[in-house]
Amino acid sequence: ISSVLAVHEIYEDARKGLRVAREDLLKVFGTENVEEIAKRIIKEGSIQLTVEQRRRMLEEKKRQIASIIAREAINPQTNAPHPIERILSAMEMAKVNVDIFKPAEEQVKDVVSAIQRYIPLRFEKVTLQIKIPAQYSGKCYGTVKSLGNIKREEWLGDGSLYVEIEIPAGMQNEVYDKLNSLTSGNVYITKKG
Repeated sequence: ISSVLAVHEIYEDARKGLRVAREDLLKVFGTENVEEIAKRIIKEGSIQLTVEQRRRMLEEKKRQIASIIAREAINPQTNAPHPIERILSAMEMAKVNVDIFKPAEEQVKDVVSAIQRYIPLRFEKVTLQIKIPAQYSGKCYGTVKSLGNIKREEWLGDGSLYVEIEIPAGMQNEVYDKLNSLTSGNVYITKKG
């Protein structure tokens, strides 16, 4: 706690430099130990944010939610992911209320319910079959594992790697881009089924 305190004092009004009276600290907190009081204020108190800080946090949280939706959902009419800007626009049209203190993942379901009137969404998983030539298989292996849920993995006799991974449908372009970049375009990717 002492590392987060600018000074070891409790102020009634920090701008005016007014310290809290010892009697008041004992009455409210039951102690005059600054670290104990600071710990309690941090755990139970509320944070005062400026309008600008709150606006910035709100925009960041909206973008996080839109990014999750873009990654995990697709437009059923085109089978392609919606761009983040389109999702943000739908959030504005739906007048979605976003809580800046609640994790983005917990708000996705409510946001999706609200914006589905404005843009079509479908959540689905796809399985990609990937064959990486031997000269790239070693450096691509970690990336492939991090991209999705590996359903099947096979090292072929020539050193190349065959993998089937399950990913959210909206991540297909990201997978193509990453693997094409790592292999200079020498990767074979097909959608299973």
